Amino acid sequence: MNLNDIHTIYFIGIGGIGMSALARYFNGHGVKVYGYDRAETALTRALTAEGISVHYEDNVQHIPEKVDLVVWTPAVPDSHSELQYFREHNYPIKKRAEVLGLISKSKRCIAVAGTHGKTTTSTMVAYLIRSCGIDATAFLGGISVNLGSNFIEGQSDWVVAEADEYDRSFLQLHPEIAVLNSLDPDHLDIYGSSEAVVETYKQFVRQIKPGGKLIYRHGLPLDDVAEELRASGRQVLTFGIDAGDYEAHNIRVEDGQMVFGIKSGIFNWENLHLPYPGRHNIENATAAWAAVHCAGAFVPTMPEILSRFSGVKRRFEFIVRQPDCVYVDDYAHHPTELNAVIAAARMLFPDKKITGVFQPHLYTRTRDFASEFASALDQLDMCILLPIYPARELPIPGITAEFILQKMNLKDRKVVKGEDLVPELSREKPEVLLTLGAGDIDKWIEPIKKALTAGYPQAG
Repeated sequence: MNLNDIHTIYFIGIGGIGMSALARYFNGHGVKVYGYDRAETALTRALTAEGISVHYEDNVQHIPEKVDLVVWTPAVPDSHSELQYFREHNYPIKKRAEVLGLISKSKRCIAVAGTHGKTTTSTMVAYLIRSCGIDATAFLGGISVNLGSNFIEGQSDWVVAEADEYDRSFLQLHPEIAVLNSLDPDHLDIYGSSEAVVETYKQFVRQIKPGGKLIYRHGLPLDDVAEELRASGRQVLTFGIDAGDYEAHNIRVEDGQMVFGIKSGIFNWENLHLPYPGRHNIENATAAWAAVHCAGAFVPTMPEILSRFSGVKRRFEFIVRQPDCVYVDDYAHHPTELNAVIAAARMLFPDKKITGVFQPHLYTRTRDFASEFASALDQLDMCILLPIYPARELPIPGITAEFILQKMNLKDRKVVKGEDLVPELSREKPEVLLTLGAGDIDKWIEPIKKALTAGYPQAG
């Protein structure tokens, strides 16, 4: 398919973070963009403000004439009537990942993959490479605070893309540089086993273009595929904390910021400052630093540029930071991510009581990782669980938020309905609050902020 022949495009699930980035790309290229999503959000309102037509009723009457391409996400069920209509009438239909693959095919692509860290790392790469003077396009899995969007149009031949493993989407990409942060099992409803997850990641890195580079976290089980790549003339590099070709070291916290060094065989940068907390973000920053270096975009002012990185919406995002009340929101929805966020909060606020509100995401993930969720949440001082956010799934008998609660050892824990959450937090008056999850927990951010800051006129 020639993308230049597309004049009208239709997105089913346009409000998704990846889908909306593609919608913005086509809108910026003069294509008429239409789409459906099931609920109005801040993101869909932003799309509408940019001239994109969005509706919220699954009704074929909203479909415009002469649609050249339909883009859908596997998160939309096959029973969706608009999707069925397009299929029955033989419209050209592609998954989001296929379209991203077509856009990036002729580009010099930096693809960031991994069960965790890919949104922050890809956003860091996009911010750093553009700050170093390369006008790269970027398709991100979150809203970059520095860049103001999940899509940034560039004029160079470089594109930065978050490579999503869900539904094996990243196999549509053939990057010049691939960054791989983690291989923890997830999406077992798709893959079936942790071994299948690893094998699919190996398939992804085998798709690196001739002469390209793989940058992966030191210690991941990729030795065999690394040797394959080297034998075929592609370069393999590692990164890590106190290990790897790009090595982060001397990590500490100073004045609420992470301070560390990065060294390789050809340089040693000390006293780098990162406003984003946690050892996991040191790894993310080291990976991004390596990718930008390998792309040839390095400049002497890199330390100063890194110190201005402002993060990603819903990735350890400070909503309130007052002397007696701190509120952080994070997208964490996997046990490894919960461990990282809670550890980062402990690192910054070692003497404070930490309360976490967690909304489990998906019945299958809750079933598969209930013990690991319980272990992670036991590290809090108080835990509030919300009911499971189902997303694309139907309920599984016996799998509820209580299923996690029963496996926890933490004394101060409870399940609270969504409508009771804000009153509960108003009574508790937490010192440090974390809201955690990938569902619709973000709809409570502003009500929680308002309740917590009632005594702080200048809070925010």
